Amino acid sequence: MSCVGKAAGLRTPGEALSYKFVEDELALLDKGINEFWNKFKSNVSDISCQMVGLRDTYKDINKAFSEKLSVKLKEEERMVQLFLEYQNQICRQNKLIQEKKDNLLKLIAEVKDKKQEMQVLTANVQDLKEEYARKKETISTAKKASEERLKRLQKSVDLYKDQLGLEIRKIYGDKLQFIFTNIDSKHPDSPFMFCLHLNEARDYEVSDSTPHLNCLPEFQENLRKTKNFSAFLANVRKAFSTMVYN
Repeated sequence: MSCVGKAAGLRTPGEALSYKFVEDELALLDKGINEFWNKFKSNVSDISCQMVGLRDTYKDINKAFSEKLSVKLKEEERMVQLFLEYQNQICRQNKLIQEKKDNLLKLIAEVKDKKQEMQVLTANVQDLKEEYARKKETISTAKKASEERLKRLQKSVDLYKDQLGLEIRKIYGDKLQFIFTNIDSKHPDSPFMFCLHLNEARDYEVSDSTPHLNCLPEFQENLRKTKNFSAFLANVRKAFSTMVYN
C-alpha cells in the first residue's frame, strides 16, 4: 500500500481495532461524565433544596427565638421593674421602721424619765406621809396635852368656882375668859377678869386683864415654868383683891 492510500483513510486491521477501542472508551467516558453530571446536578438540586429548606427552617427558628427572646426580655424588664418597686417599697418600709424605732426609743426614754420622776414623787410622797404622820402624832400629843390642861383647868374651876366666885367663858380666838366676883365686899358682883389661851408654841399666854394688872406677865412666866394653874389663879385673885383694898 502506498502513502496515498494511507492518506485516504485506509487503516490496517490493527489500527481499526485500536480506533474502535478508543471510540468505545470515549463513549464510556462520555457516558460516565454525563451520568456524573446528571447525578451532580441532581445532588446539587437536592442540596439546593435542602439549603433552601434549612434557610427557611433557620428563619422560622430565628423568628421563634426572636419572639421568645422578646417575650423573655419583656418579662425580665417587668421583673426588673417589680424588683425596683419592691426595693423602693423595702426602703420606705425600712424608713418607717427606723422612724418607729426612733419614736419607740424616744418613748422608752420618756417612760424612763417619767419612771424616775415617779420614783422621786413616790419618795417625796412617802416623806410627806412620814412628815404628816409625825405632825399628826405631834398634834395628837398636843391635843392630848391640851385636853389634860383643860381637865386640870376644869378641876381648878370646879374647885374654886364657889370659893373664888370664878366663872370661865369661851370667847373668840379659842380664848378662855376668867371672871372673878366676890372680891370687892362693897360690890360683890363686880367682875375682875383676864383672858387665857395657848399660843403656837403651846404655852400659856395671859392678856386683856380688867382692871389692868402690871404683875400679870410675871404670873404668866411662873405659870409656864411651874404648870401650877391653881397657884396662878390664886395669885391673880390676890392681885385683884390687893388692888381693891389698897
